Amino acid sequence: MSKTLFPPVLRACCASILEAAGSSAEEAEKVAANLVMANLSGHDSHGVGMLPRYVDAVLEGGLVPNASVQTVLDAGSLLSLNGQRGYGQVIGEQAMALGIDKAKRYGNCILALAESHHLGRIGHFAEMAVAEGLVSLHFVNVKSRAVVAPWGGSDGRFGTNPCCIGIPLKDQPPFVLDFATSRVAQGKMRVAYNQGKTVQPGLLMDEHGHPTTDPGVVVVPQPNGFFGALMPFGEHKGYGLAVTCELLGGALTGGGTWHSTNVHSRAILNSMLTVLIDPVKLGTQTAFDTEARAFVDWLRQSPPADGFDRVQIAGEPEHAMRLQREQDGIEVDLQTWQEIVEAAGKVGARI
Repeated sequence: MSKTLFPPVLRACCASILEAAGSSAEEAEKVAANLVMANLSGHDSHGVGMLPRYVDAVLEGGLVPNASVQTVLDAGSLLSLNGQRGYGQVIGEQAMALGIDKAKRYGNCILALAESHHLGRIGHFAEMAVAEGLVSLHFVNVKSRAVVAPWGGSDGRFGTNPCCIGIPLKDQPPFVLDFATSRVAQGKMRVAYNQGKTVQPGLLMDEHGHPTTDPGVVVVPQPNGFFGALMPFGEHKGYGLAVTCELLGGALTGGGTWHSTNVHSRAILNSMLTVLIDPVKLGTQTAFDTEARAFVDWLRQSPPADGFDRVQIAGEPEHAMRLQREQDGIEVDLQTWQEIVEAAGKVGARI
């Protein structure tokens, strides 16, 4: 069972809760819009279902409303920033605005962002870059309860460590590749658990290191007090990329890596290494536009395989989903909605 809410209503509900939790009206509206956009894009794992955890993190002190990004180092095309544990949807936009300005000026920017609260859907920041004609690469680590097992391991040792790449394409929607380095995002397991569903084999192991299809093993403590773990995607290759995100997103940025047994905090801290490139300043804009278009057209000429109507590239499914959900509304399962209502009650908000 679920309830269907249209984006303006859902944004207003979320903003009222965030404002009651201490955010300015501007911050509340920005975070709410970002969460709802994740739902519109088909990524419910990063949508309004995160709101109850955000409220808990604020009440615990791990998430700081109205914080702004702090510049630690500004050395031309090198930027080191600290998010001061503020809402990642705001901190991430502030950081990207600084990085985009540098890339347009110098042709490139290497941006190290440390200690932001949950950045949410990283594709949002790639979309900011490609809208300015820039290529962007993002490596992100997650400091929260470890939920992903290393390849060859049997318990959680790191987070879902997203990787994202945005590439502008002339006269058509951009290529935006945005994925967790686990087989599936942790938030999708929360959604499945709240809906009372099992998941396909190969995604999870239980608290004993055995395969399972029960998403609850990574959502709630099991009878022995421990959690299960998600599997890395792509076996040893995806695992290698997850480690890369931890070392670049966590260690190189100065935000820190995960090596703790603490599983109690509700805060989710992200650090992100971003590389921005301007094809104009690189001197390859014309060739880039022509060759990128030629390759994408070549891909789309492939006859569809069984079960597919056409070949797509990253970013297209999200674009189609946004159009559909803007028109039909967003379905929120009743368990998630109840958690949102309870979160509102914790801060005295009316929804």
